[in-house]
Amino acid sequence: MLAVQGLTKRFGGFTAVNGVSFGVEKGEIVGLIGPNGSGKSTIFNMLSGTLVPNAGTIRFEDREIAGQPPYRIINLGIGRTFQIPRPFRRLSLLDNVVLAGYFGQGRHSRAKAFAAAEKALGLVGLPTDRAATVDGLGAAALKKLELAKALATEPKLLLADESLSGLDEHEMDQAAELLRRICRELGVTIIWVEHIMGVLMRVVDRVMVLDHGEKIAEGLPATVASDPRVIEVYLGSRAAAVSAAAAAGRA
Repeated sequence: MLAVQGLTKRFGGFTAVNGVSFGVEKGEIVGLIGPNGSGKSTIFNMLSGTLVPNAGTIRFEDREIAGQPPYRIINLGIGRTFQIPRPFRRLSLLDNVVLAGYFGQGRHSRAKAFAAAEKALGLVGLPTDRAATVDGLGAAALKKLELAKALATEPKLLLADESLSGLDEHEMDQAAELLRRICRELGVTIIWVEHIMGVLMRVVDRVMVLDHGEKIAEGLPATVASDPRVIEVYLGSRAAAVSAAAAAGRA
């Protein structure tokens, strides 16, 4: 479904992504992990059209999309969520999702846009009542709204950006199960950027690891989790931080 070759993005003299290549098969859930600043969001921004690559190719269903604007990419079937939800607070829940449906699929039918929005809200467990508002929604509900907006565009490929951040353990499990359902029941392929490793590893089919803008590992979750380089640059740094905090507490 997706074939990326030599993807590179520079900001002045800083190279955020350096020659990254990977592929995604239809029906997969692929995890994209790495320390902060490793290039994950930059890759998402290039896949979704927010950023133009300096080099490399992005082929989606055998069509080159690198450098295309976001509205064209989303109309081809690539939707995305954002780590920090920013809903239109003067619009109802339903209207927030309807607006995404209009934008995402170039809809010319009001009825189709509303139908897509109601279906997406129902799937994520949010009310379809036209009077329901954004005010008062907690972190978990805002994440669900973000996901509903993406689903209303009827994506073939969903870029899920940190869907678990800000959630408690129970909410994390629910959000992860929802992503699994979206893949299995709707047939939506997913690339999932996440820092909550324990939950992600239980859901994804395959994992790709970035460090300093380069791919350092890729494979099955168990294989990647035991890779010495991954442990050193990602898990190791977190373990070191925990140890330091524990030592500070003892002091």
